[in-house]
Amino acid sequence: MMKLFTAFFFLLIPFSTQAQEITLSSNQQSLTIVGGKTTPETILSIGKQFINCPYVPHTLDTNPTEQLVVNLREFDCTTYLETVLALSLAWQDMGAKPNQAVFEQSFRTYLTKLRYRDGRIDGYASRLHYFSDWLRDNERKGLVTDVTRDLPGSMSVAKPVSYMTTATYKYPRLTDPAILKQVAQTEAAISQQTFSFIPKKAVKQAEASIREGDIVMLMAARPGLDMKHVGIAVRQPNGQLHLMHASSEQGAVVITPYSLSDYVLWHRGLSGIRIARLRSESGTPPIMARGKQAE
Repeated sequence: MMKLFTAFFFLLIPFSTQAQEITLSSNQQSLTIVGGKTTPETILSIGKQFINCPYVPHTLDTNPTEQLVVNLREFDCTTYLETVLALSLAWQDMGAKPNQAVFEQSFRTYLTKLRYRDGRIDGYASRLHYFSDWLRDNERKGLVTDVTRDLPGSMSVAKPVSYMTTATYKYPRLTDPAILKQVAQTEAAISQQTFSFIPKKAVKQAEASIREGDIVMLMAARPGLDMKHVGIAVRQPNGQLHLMHASSEQGAVVITPYSLSDYVLWHRGLSGIRIARLRSESGTPPIMARGKQAE
């Protein structure tokens, strides 16, 4: 069924896909949401609706105090991913009786859950700045599952992080000693964790096991930084796996013209990847190919 919404009415039209128009009252932005029959289909459908939207960094840092920022016009790689995932989760929850107000509130709730530690906004340091922290926190909340260890070529490693506290000039909020201390504590906790990752030489081997709609996290080669970039896995008609992402190089949301493995190989600043999967429609974490869940 196709579900068409405005702020005043909805119309049901028989069709093979589903669509919902929502208006976010905070900035009067409107967006027609076209979902799919499965979670991966929904992620891809929604993600592709933002193709060619401009890449703009630091959109979360425009307010004097930390608050939820909803921006459907422009993205960096993280805000693009979070927006697509939050809309997809809200779509999953919509059920057979769609309601625009409920959908909008659900989207905002999920965006907050994804972006902030424990799903609560409690100052700048509560935002999940490091993506390894983002992944662990959202896995604990049951929203995603890290599937990296179940993919071919994965290995267990640890990597100390210190990028934010050693480059404070890039983060004006860190001039506050209390916030700096909180971020340093987060870095210390991340640095003690081991995790699975796929080194760049093994990405091609793993590509066949990565699913469309999977979350692709690209590891930084430089010391002190965990992830350098994130995006969504999408398979092209020729079967090759590509990356859909908000690209600073291209200045917009794009799908790479070459495979994920080539993308990783050609970027010297990348050391490999990690892969996560959004929860299933049932609300339970996805089950791995070997019959177990990643930690």
